[in-house]
Amino acid sequence: MTVSERAHELAMAAAQAAADKKAQDIVVIDVGDQLAITDAFVLAAAPNERQVLAIVDAIEERLLELPEKAKPVRREGERGGRWVLLDYVDIVVHVQHTEEREFYALDRLWKDCPQIPFVDRDLADTTAGSAAAE
Repeated sequence: MTVSERAHELAMAAAQAAADKKAQDIVVIDVGDQLAITDAFVLAAAPNERQVLAIVDAIEERLLELPEKAKPVRREGERGGRWVLLDYVDIVVHVQHTEEREFYALDRLWKDCPQIPFVDRDLADTTAGSAAAE
């Protein structure tokens, strides 16, 4: 894994914030070996523009709550709400409308890069709870 500890912390926090807002198809990709400008991409999708913007807001809020606060150095695409990019230097977050996610297929474009495992905390708690009940 080539991502820095900081990039991993940011990526997991961003992915969890997206999951908390019901984002779909959350993927974290280690692009550090391929790109000099960032360590990881966080990809997430939503079925409508309002939810895309809600996910983006949640990610920004969550990363500001970290002990070492993180603010994006660049934010693009917010006006249309179909594909918003948040550039935190260590990571780049792409929150896309489901149609854009399918059309541009960033995960397919970066398929040669390893994925960083992400498990939604709520799903992990549910799985652990049902396993304990058995």
